[in-house]
Amino acid sequence: MSKSLKKIVEESREKNLPEVDMCDRGISNLLDIPGLFTLSNITQLVLSHNKLNAVPPNIADLKNLEVLNMFNNQIEELPTQISSLQKLKHLNLGMNRLSTLPRGFGSLPALEVLDLTYNNLNESSLPGNFFYLTTLRALYLSDNDFEILPPDIGKLAKLQILSLRDNDLISLPKEIGDLAQLKELHIQGNRLTVLPPELGNLDLTGPKQVFKAENNSWVTPIADQFQLGVSHVFEYIRSETYKYRSAHLIYLQLHKLLNTGISH
Repeated sequence: MSKSLKKIVEESREKNLPEVDMCDRGISNLLDIPGLFTLSNITQLVLSHNKLNAVPPNIADLKNLEVLNMFNNQIEELPTQISSLQKLKHLNLGMNRLSTLPRGFGSLPALEVLDLTYNNLNESSLPGNFFYLTTLRALYLSDNDFEILPPDIGKLAKLQILSLRDNDLISLPKEIGDLAQLKELHIQGNRLTVLPPELGNLDLTGPKQVFKAENNSWVTPIADQFQLGVSHVFEYIRSETYKYRSAHLIYLQLHKLLNTGISH
């Protein structure tokens, strides 16, 4: 194994190749790959479908990385040094074992796509500066353990895709209505009962927009509108009737949760 990986590194250095692909090579430790962290010119590193359980601090040596793909490994934690990758645009950490993100993670100034699908993350996992990632266009948090979405989500003003499918969400913050550029919202498979009226600020009903919300426990008026179609849902939550009723519905929901316990 190591010989072929060594050859990849040598070839990349000799030919000054921008991309290094080490997908599905049975790699368990990046430090076992001779010379990998001397490839400071590479812009793309693919390490998906391996057996990594950690990322060494040396990752910061690859200072020109724009794409880092570590999908489907066994990574349990990330080094704080990952936030030194000032040119990183696309980071795929989907299908790993992350339960927390490192302090300072939000100081990736160029990050546009962040995939954290299929991990063990919740609202407590996010460092204080997570929502400083204001260059983000796509954020994938599906298949995690979020019960709430922090109000600071509204700071991600450039967000076009937000995927929260299959979490434990019991509510959405009103600040989600601040995401004026949002084109796709996936909230199916949660424990939502009501929608914030502010969601009506967004246009998610056009032919190029996506709004997925099935498999939730919607209150009857909202469930009835879903039967008629997404455009009816948005028409309803924009109505004065709903704005008036929503505060009462949210109060009832919280009262019920406090009595039954938020967790399953």
